[in-house]
Amino acid sequence: MPFFVFVILLLSVGLVMLFSASHANAFDRFGDSYYFIKQQAKWAILGLVGMFVATYVCTPAFLKKMALPALGISIVLLALVPIIGVTKNGAKRWLGVGDLTFQPSEIAKVAVILAFAYLMSNNQKKMNTFRGGILPYGIILVVVCGLIAVEKHISATVLTFAVGIIMMVAGGSNLVWLCSFGAAGVAGVVGIILNSSYAMQRVKVWLDPFIDPRGDGFQNIQSLYAIGSGGFFGLGLGKSRQKYMYIPEPQNDFIFAIACEELGFLGALIIISLFALLIWRGFVIAFRAPDRFSALVVVGIISKVAIQTVLNIAVVTNLVPNTGIPLPFFSYGGTALLIQLCEMGVVLAISRYSRLRRS
Repeated sequence: MPFFVFVILLLSVGLVMLFSASHANAFDRFGDSYYFIKQQAKWAILGLVGMFVATYVCTPAFLKKMALPALGISIVLLALVPIIGVTKNGAKRWLGVGDLTFQPSEIAKVAVILAFAYLMSNNQKKMNTFRGGILPYGIILVVVCGLIAVEKHISATVLTFAVGIIMMVAGGSNLVWLCSFGAAGVAGVVGIILNSSYAMQRVKVWLDPFIDPRGDGFQNIQSLYAIGSGGFFGLGLGKSRQKYMYIPEPQNDFIFAIACEELGFLGALIIISLFALLIWRGFVIAFRAPDRFSALVVVGIISKVAIQTVLNIAVVTNLVPNTGIPLPFFSYGGTALLIQLCEMGVVLAISRYSRLRRS
């Protein structure tokens, strides 16, 4: 119940902040102040339905059956993106037709978690070896992250790789081999950044946003203005100034900056505390899981939420370069919200299964 309450609180606050952050941009672009919130509310309702269904359907036995097929399907979908993908805002990361589109990378993240948990639970005695604890997971990460990198989706690439490494640590991979593999992965990401003028420009702007204050540095600068002007108590809900065409797409990656401006340091601290409590309760559920597979699934899902939250807030406060990682439950995006809520349903299903086993 505590985990469920934290999910509902974050979703509710997220929807309120989404409307507050987006209504000016929605009116300017679509002539309808409610455009973004109406779309997000539809996905939220679908996500809540999916969460409740998952709570009763996603037993460990069902998840085990779905693990490898889900990975295979996600790889096929990722391979199709460069061929028949839909381009939005200059990026080809979606499949679908018209407004009915989805990002296969979102499905791939969940598939990697399920596949890793399945393989690790079945090969526990071999996890300390290179062949059993590094090689199969390294191949999966190289294939999935490589296909995502082709989309020039650096944030999803980094997130998927990081979740995979955390699961390998939790699964018992040899730390010496794992550090070597992790170093190779980091070197690969750095190589991609160094060979990408787009990524290098983001790094330069991160180091000094004022080198291009009216171009690539504009968003970073306006985000810091929003956070700074919020003070301790904020300007008040709905009273942000930076959302009026200063922060581009304020309903997306930089929605936390609007929350800081309107709710102040105190409001930002409450939001961060809600995320921290959700993550804490998630790991409690993992520790109480009845089997290794269930525990690893929850560790993967909660680690994904934790990494996304930390990286998003770090980007908004200019602690790290802009990665394009959205804030869970807050940022606009139907596919992401639907899958996030379904993931929460999986965690609740494992918690429910654990309680039934104990009783």
